[in-house]
Amino acid sequence: MSTSDIARPATLDAASLRELIDSGRAPRLLDVRTPAEFETSHIPGSYNVPLDLLKEHREELRNHLDEDVVLVCRSGARASQAGQALAGVGLPNLKVLNGGIMAWQAANAPIKQGAPRWDLERQVRLVAGSIVLVSVLGSVFVPQLKWVAGFIGAGLTFAAVTNTCAMGMLLGKLPYNRGASCDLDTIVGQLREGTGGRA
Repeated sequence: MSTSDIARPATLDAASLRELIDSGRAPRLLDVRTPAEFETSHIPGSYNVPLDLLKEHREELRNHLDEDVVLVCRSGARASQAGQALAGVGLPNLKVLNGGIMAWQAANAPIKQGAPRWDLERQVRLVAGSIVLVSVLGSVFVPQLKWVAGFIGAGLTFAAVTNTCAMGMLLGKLPYNRGASCDLDTIVGQLREGTGGRA
């Protein structure tokens, strides 16, 4: 397998995924968003496997994913990272939902709604924007604070270029973004028993 194959998992659009599900040939759907985002809304039948947990335990998870797998996140970025991690351990038939849950909702496809919470990207915008605003305002009194705003700007630029986000990974570990079923044993049990978010 070449490096380019690992770097770019195949994509599947919302209409094609819906067609597969409706025809009874549903792939295994892994939603790699935080448990809080998953609880807010998800595709019925999907399994919540947060990206950080998937990356850390990809070898163990690989043993329970021997069928077609479609990775889902908010827009496709985190799912692509998950695809790279799983492709690196030799998972065949791996695809990323193009446009993520946003594209799925835009297609008016079935969705399971829960209690609304802020998604991780919105939380990053709030925290980064707040730090920059406070730094700029504070720099009137303490000029060195302008460098904090510069550091955040550099971090956001790096996040865009590398398609990763350290602040998002840190925020994802907060209790607000975690759920009770966010450990490896629970997820493996759900995958083994076929009891994802099917309710």
